[in-house]
Amino acid sequence: MPREDVALVVVQGFLDVDTATELHHHLANQTHHDRRHLLLDLSAVPFMDSSGINIILKAYKETRQIGGSVGLIDPAPAVQRILDLTGVSLTVPSYATAHEALDKVGDSLNQS
Repeated sequence: MPREDVALVVVQGFLDVDTATELHHHLANQTHHDRRHLLLDLSAVPFMDSSGINIILKAYKETRQIGGSVGLIDPAPAVQRILDLTGVSLTVPSYATAHEALDKVGDSLNQS
């Protein structure tokens, strides 16, 4: 049974300065509609720059303020490397599959 408070967002293509604002607006719209847990499928994102990192961190901060969470699904190797180098992977959990992410939604809240 799907949860109404969870949004699964499939991100495709480069996540950079040209696309980050659009993603941020989309995520804000999801939280506005009471979806406080955001799962971002990054498997089709071959490249992400600091703009993408900033959007993920902003979404993380905003969802935490409303008792929500952000999870990343199957980041491509180059994206995972950026997440690791910037320390984002220490804050925002990643999951191998959408199913695994859905099973874990909200668990990270209980750890802090």
